[in-house]
Amino acid sequence: MTAEGLAIRPAGASPAQIQAYADLLNATFQTGKFTPEGLAWRYRDNPAGQVVGADAWDGERLAAHYVTCPVEARIEGAVVRGLLSLNTATHPDYQGRGLFTRLAEAAYGAGADAGFAFVIGVANANSTPGFLRKLGFQHVGRLAAGLLLRSPAAFADRAVQYQGAWRPDLLRWRLSNPQGRYACARRGELLSVWARTHLPFVRCAAFLPDAQGVEAATRAPLTASLFIGLEPRIDLARLGFARLPERLRPSPLNLIWRRLGDAAPAALRPEAVAINFLDFDPY
Repeated sequence: MTAEGLAIRPAGASPAQIQAYADLLNATFQTGKFTPEGLAWRYRDNPAGQVVGADAWDGERLAAHYVTCPVEARIEGAVVRGLLSLNTATHPDYQGRGLFTRLAEAAYGAGADAGFAFVIGVANANSTPGFLRKLGFQHVGRLAAGLLLRSPAAFADRAVQYQGAWRPDLLRWRLSNPQGRYACARRGELLSVWARTHLPFVRCAAFLPDAQGVEAATRAPLTASLFIGLEPRIDLARLGFARLPERLRPSPLNLIWRRLGDAAPAALRPEAVAINFLDFDPY
């Protein structure tokens, strides 16, 4: 299949592909954070499966790239395989040709054929309209973002429609991110996970049902806790939650959703979704 003379091929995780992705992502976003080591961890080593995506090639030159990462989620009590919308980049020389939409639809078609039931993602202000208007995603809602004074010890007895299904091997892999630094502690019925952020003395926090097989301390790190996500089983206000002012948020964090198969619902109920930073990879 071609797009205006470009060859559209499935994304992969070979060393040559990983290097091409790192080069394109770093050049497009003017950064050096996309290392081959970090991309291999995410694209190749995930116990839930290698990435599902599509690339546009102009001969030996990578023109555009889009991937989704396999995830497992508990939906209405059942574990369902889905995809997390992840990295996308189009070289400046090839922008304006609609490549992102074509690559995304190719990725979702491949994902559906492979048995994945949904795509979920967190989109910024620039990308959200394209996902909604061109790709048929649901805008589930904006994620909460703010500082917590205390950590919870238990979840309220409240049913959720969607939550990450972090079995021990998946969680150990997630915490082995070569570009991350994490701390874990058990308190009551929950496992708390903190990630280093770009802010001094601030770590991003996630709260999970206790996971066996994950090493954890007994005390939280002596830093401020930033919570980004949705968690209907916790009363954030009682934990001293203080929302970040809009001027301190780099962008609205919009949760988006698209069903690929019958095992997933057509839409998510915002008030029944539990999601944290571990589920969408900001740290």
